Amino acid sequence: MLLTVPVRGAGLIALVAIAVACALPAQASPAPQRSHTAHVVLTTLESGVLRQLNTVRVEHHLAPLRVSLPLTNSADSHTHQMVVAGYFSHNSSNGTPFWKRIEHWYPAGHTFWAVGENLLWSSPNVAAPGALRLWMSSPEHRANILDPRWRDVGISALHVAAAPGAFRGLAVTIITTDFGVRR
Repeated sequence: MLLTVPVRGAGLIALVAIAVACALPAQASPAPQRSHTAHVVLTTLESGVLRQLNTVRVEHHLAPLRVSLPLTNSADSHTHQMVVAGYFSHNSSNGTPFWKRIEHWYPAGHTFWAVGENLLWSSPNVAAPGALRLWMSSPEHRANILDPRWRDVGISALHVAAAPGAFRGLAVTIITTDFGVRR
């Protein structure tokens, strides 16, 4: 079973996008490892986004999210790909759907597997509270953040002084949050 939520949403200073996919049962696929470390080192902005996400979730009586190395690798790979190719989309630059990209890093070989993604780009930058305000003011993004299924998250934030393509050479900050659960 696959469920895809349409990509929608826009802010005054930022563009945001959401996607959700579920699969039951899931097929396993090998996951490449970009890092051999057992932990994730987050930037100040990324750790701020994590704190904001978990504050909102706890305020809504939901479990806080734990940082996942595979989901962080997925988010980081996608954020960098969007910057290099100058586009803003859940799909990879080659058209691969977001859930297949995430599955590459966060394998689906479990009884239940689901992933979701929130994207944001802002010019020239955005702080963690601003990112959460933008996402929470969008019904689709809010629903993704407050989805009780999520247990894991990967976060990638990147600031670029002059981003190409869809970013029109502007200074931008791009944030990808990949949500997941495997049981």
